[in-house]
Amino acid sequence: MPWPSRKREKGAGADKKEPDAKVAKTEEETRDKKEEEKSTKPPAGSSKSGWKNWKKTKESDSGGEESKITYCHWLLKSEPESRLEKGVDVKFSIDDLKAQPNQTTFWDGVRNYQARNFLRAMKLGQQAFFYHSNCKEPGIVAIVKIVKEAYPDHTQFDQKDPHYDSTSRKENPKWSMVDVQFVRMTKRFIPLSEIKAHHLAHKEDGGPLKNMMLFMRQRLSIQPLTQEEFDFILSLEEEKPR
Repeated sequence: MPWPSRKREKGAGADKKEPDAKVAKTEEETRDKKEEEKSTKPPAGSSKSGWKNWKKTKESDSGGEESKITYCHWLLKSEPESRLEKGVDVKFSIDDLKAQPNQTTFWDGVRNYQARNFLRAMKLGQQAFFYHSNCKEPGIVAIVKIVKEAYPDHTQFDQKDPHYDSTSRKENPKWSMVDVQFVRMTKRFIPLSEIKAHHLAHKEDGGPLKNMMLFMRQRLSIQPLTQEEFDFILSLEEEKPR
């Protein structure tokens, strides 16, 4: 049986390397309530030399045509270090995922409406980055894939679970989860600080990370990625750490 409710939407602190970037697990319920009735679909959406080289490769592949901006990949935040929430340890690292049967688990405990809508938008086979959050050095450690599309999160009905929701009804559950499976480790750890450096550079020169939601909505534990964002970040594993 997978670790109980390890992936958390509330209660986690900000990434320690990014004091102002609080993850979605700390979102206030008042903001959630405003979004409750929304069924919003995901919005459309380092070095400059690194971006230029990546851009040249992409243009040669696509004939220089700009691709339509859609979200088809994801970034999933999880906490690799022990932290008790209502008496339950919410730790869930990439090693914990790899230790699960078939290296697969359900992604439960999301209690933010926008993040829930992103979960519901996930399609079978789509890939996501596994991101260690709320730890000494946050960043991307692995790639996972969606192996089961959204279905009701059973923890919302479990009174012993830290994320029990007494207002949710089984005939119309508020919260959803997906199943994810380990694909592979990234060739190297890609830290938040490195991704942020590229984001800041791309805001100046129009690179693919210029509107990356990791820095626009830092508090969300479920982050959508465009194909261009995913491809660029993945290309960083081939570069030497800065």
